[in-house]
Amino acid sequence: MLGVCSWSLRPEGPEDLCRQVREIGLSEIQIALDPLRDGTWDEAGTVRCLAESGLKLRSGMMGMEGEDYTTLESIRDTGGVRPDLHWAKNLADAQANAQLARRLGLDLVTLHAGFLPETRGDPERTTMLERLRDLVDAFDAEGVNVAFETGQETAETLLDVLDELNRPVAGVNFDPANMILYGTGDPVAALDSLASHVRQIHVKDATATAEPGTWGTEVPVGDGDVVWPAFLDIVSNKLPGVDMMIEREAGEDRVGDMRRARDLIRELHS
Repeated sequence: MLGVCSWSLRPEGPEDLCRQVREIGLSEIQIALDPLRDGTWDEAGTVRCLAESGLKLRSGMMGMEGEDYTTLESIRDTGGVRPDLHWAKNLADAQANAQLARRLGLDLVTLHAGFLPETRGDPERTTMLERLRDLVDAFDAEGVNVAFETGQETAETLLDVLDELNRPVAGVNFDPANMILYGTGDPVAALDSLASHVRQIHVKDATATAEPGTWGTEVPVGDGDVVWPAFLDIVSNKLPGVDMMIEREAGEDRVGDMRRARDLIRELHS
């Protein structure tokens, strides 16, 4: 199933979201849960707007308190469950988002775990895994699975973390562009190695940085370093039933860029 990520469209509210998704020509959505959880968006009004527009929610996304994506260093320090300062609120938000996801009929929520240390026994990794278990358990209690977004660590580290985490309901939201943006590996090879854990895919593209320690550049799908024919071959062979959600975090023509991504994926993945 091909859909869109709600936050990519920077909607002013549910009506604006529904209008833009209809303009893209798709009907499936991964929705940012936090505006609904904190009351910025009215839950009943959002559900009504989606139903009247013939749109369907496929999954949710949870952001973490205090995340700062200004630089690689800032997100390394502030991302995911790493910061002690925000852990209590992040857990409380996860519990509320889990209940919200259940009310919305969702069985998957994705999030960034944060930069996960490579080595077992690393005290920071031990703390982060304890927190991730608490977070996953909060969603599992409501019948909701969790998928950690790729990019901030290598596929090998993520595989080892999932093994040590020992929570079968936890999987991977695979974002090929993030592997390039963070410089953590080839997205095609990474998808192949993580395939058995992948619960959802983000359709996004990027070019690698020429200056180590800095961000790569997100670009429209098809203009970057992701080799889409090879990537989609793996999807067809190993992940035929996994949803693909188009995400766009840069550029001013989000609707146009997402239409272009829609057309490319349909052409290559027919």
